Amino acid sequence: MHLRWKQRLGPVEIGDRLGMPSSTVHAVLVRCRINRLTHVDRATGEPIRRYEHDAPGDLIHVDVKKLGKVPDGGGWRYLGRQQGEKNRAATANRTGARNKHHDPSIGICYLHTVIDDHSRVAYVEAHDDETKETATEVLKNAVAWFADRSVTVKRVLSDNGSCYKSFLWRDTCAELGITAKKTRPYRPQTNGKIERFHRTLAEGWAFKKFYNSESARLAALPHGFTSTTNTGPSQQSGRPHPSPD
Repeated sequence: MHLRWKQRLGPVEIGDRLGMPSSTVHAVLVRCRINRLTHVDRATGEPIRRYEHDAPGDLIHVDVKKLGKVPDGGGWRYLGRQQGEKNRAATANRTGARNKHHDPSIGICYLHTVIDDHSRVAYVEAHDDETKETATEVLKNAVAWFADRSVTVKRVLSDNGSCYKSFLWRDTCAELGITAKKTRPYRPQTNGKIERFHRTLAEGWAFKKFYNSESARLAALPHGFTSTTNTGPSQQSGRPHPSPD
């Protein structure tokens, strides 16, 4: 199994090393469900174990996706590096924002995402930070949002980010009657549903088309998300947005 998991060798190569017929090796791989490399995790080489809870609210996943903000006039992805950097510098000079190195900066958009494990319905808020206060407030809002749709949240799964390891997060979960769970360190695959959703969010919204400002991009968030930022009023939609498998 080590030759298949770690080195990605096929039945012929494995059979040659072990002195066995390739047909026998193939039969063993099929029995162990690792005959196809799509069944094996790319990062760890271990078989992929999929899971799904029985009912909505049994488990929700939470995470934060960081996106560089769009400068006024548009960013480099559509205008090229030269014009994009000019727009970035002009926006930073206008706002007076600086990073920790005191260089002009337009900042980062932190997308706090909550997704239901069973239904894949997602809830998103856009903020300017990922502090424990913001994370717990998003959790409260998400729980209320799901409750309005007759879904009671029982468990929440997060990574080991500082905002999710705080006492405030622990106490908030207890206050809401939710069991807080953590992924194993360096195992983002456990939270794979939300990782995949973030990729969909980037491809289907954040970088799908040209935006001439950050406010224009936030205004284009699909129905089913809730967007709140200090750059304007919150936007809410009553229709949930299911994410793909």
